[in-house]
Amino acid sequence: MSRRAPSVELCTDERVFAELAPQWERLHRACPSATPFQSHAWLHSWWLSYGTAGGLRLVLVRDGDELVGAAPLMRVRRPWPALVPIGGAITDFSDVLLDAAAAAEGTLALTDALAELARTALIDLREVRPGGAAERIYLGWRGPRRRLSDSACLELPALPMDQLIGRLPSARAQRVRNKVNKLTRLGVVWRPVHQDDTESGLRRLLDLHRLQWQDRKVTPEHLRPRFLEHLIRSAGRMVRSDEAVVREFLLDGEVVGVDLTLMSRRWAGLYLYGVHPRLRERRTDVATMLLRASAEYLGDGERQVLSLLRGNEPYKYRWAPETVVNQRLLLAGRRTAPLLAAAVGDATARGWARGGRRRLASAFTDHTCTENARKATA
Repeated sequence: MSRRAPSVELCTDERVFAELAPQWERLHRACPSATPFQSHAWLHSWWLSYGTAGGLRLVLVRDGDELVGAAPLMRVRRPWPALVPIGGAITDFSDVLLDAAAAAEGTLALTDALAELARTALIDLREVRPGGAAERIYLGWRGPRRRLSDSACLELPALPMDQLIGRLPSARAQRVRNKVNKLTRLGVVWRPVHQDDTESGLRRLLDLHRLQWQDRKVTPEHLRPRFLEHLIRSAGRMVRSDEAVVREFLLDGEVVGVDLTLMSRRWAGLYLYGVHPRLRERRTDVATMLLRASAEYLGDGERQVLSLLRGNEPYKYRWAPETVVNQRLLLAGRRTAPLLAAAVGDATARGWARGGRRRLASAFTDHTCTENARKATA
């Protein structure tokens, strides 16, 4: 970092956002905590599909001509004025970017710029992974602030398959080995989709995803055209830069599954998959199939974490994952402190409501079991 003070710019121009790609990607590579969800490919594509006119707020920190810090935000007005990360609900992690070589100066400049914006809007950073660069902003914040728990993510070490299985209790490990052997006997194989075929691979993924969840509750956004357009734009660039891989799974020469995995230097995340019901009819274990392919693809490389991303589906716990809880970092100024209090109150109320529904469901299940037992012994 040079001795001169860094300059700060607030960018609201979508065309400038598009032109930032080379600078942004250099900064993304220079930020050790960055995930693929902070890449220019992901964020700019998301903005094209989901952004609202006049809402873009990119806080950019430069040392001369070099971008050394960035906060990709957008302005929202409901339920109160706030600046929130670009990426929305389909993005598992949000964060700011800070060049490791200029982290001290970049953090100070970015913090001061956000403090100015916090005079009229709450800074609400959702889904910040522990160890994210935004923690530096939070720790240096001089105004009202609050850290809340956000979504839980489940993570495994990025190990070869035999070592992943070796972490499990012996009985469970043997069941998994049996599932791996069954995949081998059936002849289920996988292959990465060539970068020139990324679009067709992603279209097939979402077709299979729709078929997989037919007549069951599915995330509605995954079926909308804008989601497909976003995946095609973003993953096409990310595959070329080794930040993503699309894999096909074949049975008897037919594609019966496709998955999209996002990657950074030390991290990989299983983002989305679709499988044909034929696989389940053959009683194959889809999770084992996906993890075996991931373990073989990642090999003994430098990536240390294989994330199952957000969600606590029961099948994930069979692999003895570590639970990593994302953070919600709320930052305010003196005038916007009431907005922070309102956000905390709303989060607390929602937490109580979710807990109440879980307690009610548990009580109903206990009552049903008791009644069934009573009838059985009557």
